[in-house]
Amino acid sequence: MLPVAPGIAAWGLMTGVAMVKSGMSLFEAVLMATLVFAGSSQLAAIPLMLAGAPMWVILATAFCVNLRFVVYSAHLRPYLMHQGLWRRLASGYFTADLSYVLFTQRYPQPAAHDDTPGLQAREAYLAGNCAVNWGSWVGASLLGIALANSIPPAWGLGFAGILALVGITCALATDRLRVVAAGVAGAAAVAAFALPLKLNILVAIAAAVAVCLILEKSRPPAPHAGGAA
Repeated sequence: MLPVAPGIAAWGLMTGVAMVKSGMSLFEAVLMATLVFAGSSQLAAIPLMLAGAPMWVILATAFCVNLRFVVYSAHLRPYLMHQGLWRRLASGYFTADLSYVLFTQRYPQPAAHDDTPGLQAREAYLAGNCAVNWGSWVGASLLGIALANSIPPAWGLGFAGILALVGITCALATDRLRVVAAGVAGAAAVAAFALPLKLNILVAIAAAVAVCLILEKSRPPAPHAGGAA
């Protein structure tokens, strides 16, 4: 996580500035920075809050933006089921996009339940990445909140966060279906950009999911090992 931590920090810094500039109180901004810990949904929710959008629109947008964490959770379940409930909940809170990607690249398969060294190695690697990621984001967000009136938006530091997201997208695009999903989502988001209240985000997610479900169903079934009986 250390090589990408500066990009995460720059993105968190500008998110902290954006929260204060949107009219949130110091208490509200600090609570969002420390409790929500979801950069993309924060950035999606802040303009909606500033525009006075209905609560259901804000919650629906944040929910859809964070749907990917359901997939992360399902994938990480075999790695973490040996832990108690509270430790699994803590892992779920601290795990973000980059820490998930790096962890699954380092350990493509979970360790056996009786492989204590393997389990400990995986826990340590995930915890270390999550700690660096959380510290970079939250620390920089709090700094942005404190310096909100001193950092001009013209600096464009948020672009570093965009580059980090591009890196995540490229790392996850490991097959044709995922590449198609990214392309469809991007095209739909641009086509629906004129919609109010950032609803183009919801349109992009819905379009990508619908297209990928259709393509998934149209795939020929995988051949069974051993041939026909």
